[in-house]
Amino acid sequence: MTEHAASILIKGGRIIDPAQGRDEIGDLLVENGVILEIASSIPLPNAACLEIDAVGKIVSPGLIDLHCHVREPGFEYKETVASATAAAAAGGFTTICCMPNTNPVNDNQSVTEFILEKTASEGKVRILPIGAITKGQKGKELAEMGELVSAGCVAVSDDGLPVMNSQVMRQAMSYAKIFDIPVIDHCEDLNLTNNGVIFEGEVSTRLGLKGIPASSETVMVARDIALAELTGARVHLAHISTASSVHLIREAKRRGITVTAETCPHYFTLTDEAVGCYSANAKMKPPLAQELDQAEVRAGLADGTIDLIATDHAPHAADEKEQALDCSPFGIIGLETALPLSLALVEKGILSLPEVIQKLTSEPARILGKKIGHLGIGGIADITIIDPEAEWLVKEQDFKSLSKNSPFIGWTLKGRATAVIVGGKLIKN
Repeated sequence: MTEHAASILIKGGRIIDPAQGRDEIGDLLVENGVILEIASSIPLPNAACLEIDAVGKIVSPGLIDLHCHVREPGFEYKETVASATAAAAAGGFTTICCMPNTNPVNDNQSVTEFILEKTASEGKVRILPIGAITKGQKGKELAEMGELVSAGCVAVSDDGLPVMNSQVMRQAMSYAKIFDIPVIDHCEDLNLTNNGVIFEGEVSTRLGLKGIPASSETVMVARDIALAELTGARVHLAHISTASSVHLIREAKRRGITVTAETCPHYFTLTDEAVGCYSANAKMKPPLAQELDQAEVRAGLADGTIDLIATDHAPHAADEKEQALDCSPFGIIGLETALPLSLALVEKGILSLPEVIQKLTSEPARILGKKIGHLGIGGIADITIIDPEAEWLVKEQDFKSLSKNSPFIGWTLKGRATAVIVGGKLIKN
């Protein structure tokens, strides 16, 4: 449900804004789509003002997902702009960035404009499109980057497919530097993946499935770091999952190379044992790795090697995921479960609550170069209200997403967004 009100007063919440260094109990007033005032107590400004009781809740900048798959145009049976943004709002996200592997691929102005027009007419939250690095995501010829940026793309990526040709990637980074946008890379060496299904190790051997070695990711991480150093471009490494990748990124940052990285909740929550019963809902790329990798991903989050948490929300229809494990597509949905899985890092003592919120708000905003992800006075009123104590059972039928391919169905999670405000408009969950 969306409510339109010129004024919204949020009362008594714990206001956490890492970008402003704010963590305090107080009130927040929204007027005409912007944040007007934050104080310990704000009186109701007028009778028409919508008042929200946030006592016992967290008032955060609107969550930002730097990496998801909306599927429209072309794969509307999996997800649409309307369903993806509904899922995002339910998960606490006010902005999501959609990858270009649609049909047609978002490698030109017309597809970008279609996505933005659909969002304006049907979306519950903001969508920022990410354009393709290469035409048709074929890895051979660069897409018209200037056209994509002019149309509204905030980054480029061939996510879902790696850019295997290093000279093409070097050129892409050089052009992206001119337009001051990040290049987001899906780090995978297809020759090493070699039709693998799950992570190469004890579980793949036990199940008799072809494994994907950790080096499939790590080799490309090393390549991208070398090219980032060569070009000086802003390079962002997607869905980092292995210990060796974290080590390389940590060293690159120590040397001052302009590289950033993300991981996803499934990589710090699950290991390849989740696929142990041939569960296609735990099949993703990169694949779930081992406990050592999970521990290093968590350490990378804690020490800042990994800058942010993204969902890599990848919806697939039930009949696709119900195929044999080696035939089913890679990917899981994540928009509606990312927040509580990330909050679990607080209970585990890995991150503080402000640090979790930072990795879901101001860090993705910083990498995108967008003036969102904060609660600064005069800023856009994108706000997420979170009940950190809410316990809820993940049920397939409750997902707002059209697809239900989640390994967390049946889990009891703690923490949930109760409402989001997008540009001053309240969306209740």
